[in-house]
Amino acid sequence: MNSTLAHRPRRLPAFIPWLLISPSIILLVALIAFPLLFALKNSFYFWNLQMSPTPMGFIGWGNYEMALSGGFFFGALLNTLLITVVGTAIEFTLGLAIALLLVHKVPGMNMTRALLIMPTTIAPIVVGFLFRYMYDPGGGLIPWLLTSLGIPLPPQGILGSSTTALWAVLFADIWQWTPFFAIVLYAGLLSIPPDIIEAARIDKASPWAMLMRIKIPLIKKTAMIVIMLRFMQLFNTFDLVLVLTKGGPGASTRTLGYSLYQYGLVDFNIGLASAMTWLMVIVVNAIIALLVFFAFKEFD
Repeated sequence: MNSTLAHRPRRLPAFIPWLLISPSIILLVALIAFPLLFALKNSFYFWNLQMSPTPMGFIGWGNYEMALSGGFFFGALLNTLLITVVGTAIEFTLGLAIALLLVHKVPGMNMTRALLIMPTTIAPIVVGFLFRYMYDPGGGLIPWLLTSLGIPLPPQGILGSSTTALWAVLFADIWQWTPFFAIVLYAGLLSIPPDIIEAARIDKASPWAMLMRIKIPLIKKTAMIVIMLRFMQLFNTFDLVLVLTKGGPGASTRTLGYSLYQYGLVDFNIGLASAMTWLMVIVVNAIIALLVFFAFKEFD
């Protein structure tokens, strides 16, 4: 008995795991908190680097009033919400369809998975240049395909028309990130116990009923997590807009992410860019909070 007690492993104190991960937590919090606090402080100051290397004076809510009263914030917000909501919905729908095909073990499964993951490994800037050439009205692949199908194109080109430019940016994002949804949802579908699927088949459930009443409810948590991740990423869309349209024509494709770049790094209006940063933080956190509340309340 004494020998058994001697060889019993000693339990570490409960605080040891927290102590070991505390440096990473402290570093992560610092990297997140410092930029936000820096932006919060300077959002109440008039600070334009073209005029002074330091803030020139406290103006209270002046930067926020300028952002909200100028109209450019709400225009950029509308474009951002359009890209975010429509893009997330389309990418989820297409990703789920691809995942359902992969579950049926189509021929060439290994090659299919490799091809699916490739677009997500490409930098968004590179994707932007790729689609910029594909949208070229003088010989791009996409205008040629649309013309061959009898679909009329605007005289200014796809990226030059305010009616098609935003959708062109969105199409490039859908091409790159739909495989991300497909891979994650495919993993979620594989985690469903086969006994449940077999029982549904024995009960002669239709494929649609099996999808809506069994598969989607069982992968709902995974689906909501990936939806929220892509929602936050799309809300900060910048790279594709910079390469494809630079916010034009006019302001038809200007998103909040691109507006921050324009006002902060081009116009050097640090105070206004800081105020817009916090407006973005408030909007996206409010939307995510609503998604979390309605999506996960049944898991409490």
